[in-house]
Amino acid sequence: MLTLADFLRSIPPASLRQYFAARAIHLPADIDWTGPVKSRLMSIQAALDAVGPEVVQTVLNDGERVVPLSDEPGQGALYSVTSHEAILDSLESGHERALWVLLHAPAELDRAEEVRYADDRRQGRHWSGFTTEKQRHVRRGSPAIEKFQQAIRDNFLCSQVVVEICDRTRIDDDKSASLIQVAVYREGRSELRRRIVAGNLDRQSDHPVLEAAITYEPAVGVVEAVSSNREHREKLAQLFVEHLLDAPLSGERLRLRQFQLDRLRRPFDFPTDAEDLIDGVSLRSLRLMPLDSQGERVTLECMRGTSASVWQMSAERFGDNDPLRGGFRITQARFSVRFRLSGKRGSRTLPVTVTMPEGCDLKDRTKREQLIGRKYLARWGLVAEV
Repeated sequence: MLTLADFLRSIPPASLRQYFAARAIHLPADIDWTGPVKSRLMSIQAALDAVGPEVVQTVLNDGERVVPLSDEPGQGALYSVTSHEAILDSLESGHERALWVLLHAPAELDRAEEVRYADDRRQGRHWSGFTTEKQRHVRRGSPAIEKFQQAIRDNFLCSQVVVEICDRTRIDDDKSASLIQVAVYREGRSELRRRIVAGNLDRQSDHPVLEAAITYEPAVGVVEAVSSNREHREKLAQLFVEHLLDAPLSGERLRLRQFQLDRLRRPFDFPTDAEDLIDGVSLRSLRLMPLDSQGERVTLECMRGTSASVWQMSAERFGDNDPLRGGFRITQARFSVRFRLSGKRGSRTLPVTVTMPEGCDLKDRTKREQLIGRKYLARWGLVAEV
């Protein structure tokens, strides 16, 4: 959970002053913006508390939009839609760049959040991909958008739909692809939620907003859809190509990459290429599920400093009852990958956790760290297309 201090600490003083001025939040003139960080933060927090909780909540709300776009994937989302690259390049940090966009190009921040939503779920259980015709023009005029929105209302039995379209880029394996992304927001079914009204606990009807995303890559004729429901993804993709592309889906689905960890039942040396500066890869733990029960788990783990491998430990401790010999399915693996620092002495260790069928904790990492997911998990035989 984001705290006020964390957000204020992440923004350079000059940008923080510009932020408060833009939000018309007036702070005392005696705040020392060049002094020690701790005393500055205490002064700002005390001033905000004195103004009132509504102002504090406004700052927190802004922070909760800025922080998710400050890491490397978030910065990629910002740069994929912005028209202010030169300005962003001149700023010191991801937090400062995201804050600048929030203040000066809020529509771009909206689009970046939509890009992050789609890319975080890509190739996961909420994703489906389809093929269609290449180099089709996406209709963006009001009549086409209205027909698309009406088709969504009719198919999903909802009264309100909002569609946003933007041009963007996506970096895959260091290659840039041009995409058109469509964000779809529709009203969900009414739900009764608790509310405090005039000091009394009550229940009021509320319609949640359901988000989905569609991308079209003209160069290869690929439509991808992100939504929590598989049938909804296919229907949205069909409506998109029918109303905004005027082209059919081929009926051919893109294959989904899933992890298959059976390769790790036996010792494996995890080969790597010298140019990637990887000193070594170690298997730290395996989580297994009995084939005859979904409610039980067994974890095999070797702590750092232990000379034995997971495979050796399991064989020595369990003998003929070694769970890696059979009767169990591997559902999770945890590795340690040791990188040499480019141009520097020393190394750093990257923990990687892969969970069946699509879970991997590399999506929010740097490009170099994501190399493990894109390149090596497949090479090591841990990824299959289904």
